[in-house]
Amino acid sequence: MSRYGFTAGVFILIAAACSPSAVRAQTPTAPSPSVVLSEALTAACRQSQDVFATYLTAENASFFRTLPPQQRVALLERFVLLDAPGRPLLSNDSKGRPVLRCDAPDVTVEMRFGDATEHDNLAFIPVDETIPETKPGAPDSGPARHVQFGMVREEGKWKLLSVGLLLIDLPALARQWSAQELESMEDTAITALQDLARALGTYRRAFGKLPESLAQLGPAPKEGISEDAAGLVDAELAAGKKGGYSFRYRIVPPRPDAGAEKENESGFELAATPVEYGKGGKRSFFLDSGGTLRGEDKKGAVATVTDPVIEAKRPPR
Repeated sequence: MSRYGFTAGVFILIAAACSPSAVRAQTPTAPSPSVVLSEALTAACRQSQDVFATYLTAENASFFRTLPPQQRVALLERFVLLDAPGRPLLSNDSKGRPVLRCDAPDVTVEMRFGDATEHDNLAFIPVDETIPETKPGAPDSGPARHVQFGMVREEGKWKLLSVGLLLIDLPALARQWSAQELESMEDTAITALQDLARALGTYRRAFGKLPESLAQLGPAPKEGISEDAAGLVDAELAAGKKGGYSFRYRIVPPRPDAGAEKENESGFELAATPVEYGKGGKRSFFLDSGGTLRGEDKKGAVATVTDPVIEAKRPPR
């Protein structure tokens, strides 16, 4: 072949490769926002943390990887309304829209996608999350929620932007969740104090006196209950630690203002203190045998009878 013919042939090949139709054929079509969202929720269903991070914006993905494992799992659970890893099953409805079922041990969540709305680099996808069926023995939760997911195009790929009206700002959400977790741990500590107080009252009625230590309230052996193992609280609480708090118990002399029928009856005091201040909780709590609850942020110190009275939250009916 002549040099001219070879050059012309190469030019024709290059021209053909660079033609618009060839470029379109060689460039893969980017997944739609609905497809990307279904993949992200599939990763959340499986609790695949590394995979889920790839569907976050660069800033959120970087922060997500620095979160403690339990906070990363908590985030994934919020997306699919489950508290355990599930098995995803992806299909389409009659209009070709994704339908994702996440099958966990106790419950199945179904996510039905609506039509996506795109505006330049933004997309919004309505999703109905329902619980159509539960496993035997699990409560029937019924409808769950209707939420609109926001997506943003970042470097040519769709990423999660918002859930409903809430932007996915992981640094801000992490601070919010940390505060909620601390409050939950403090509520658990208060409940544990109240459980101990009830157990002490039951012990006194059963044996005519208060126990010398919390250990005597613990699980009973097969032989049955006794003064040393009354079976009134679990082993963890009987050991004086539970839910990030340590518990102190002491018997106190009868109060001078006690009624005639209790004038010779000793009382008790219970205190709950964070094991690791700032992580397991911030407030310390004090509960006396009269049922008065006190508490304050003591920077990790033990609460006393001089601390402010607080009102414990009542459980929902």
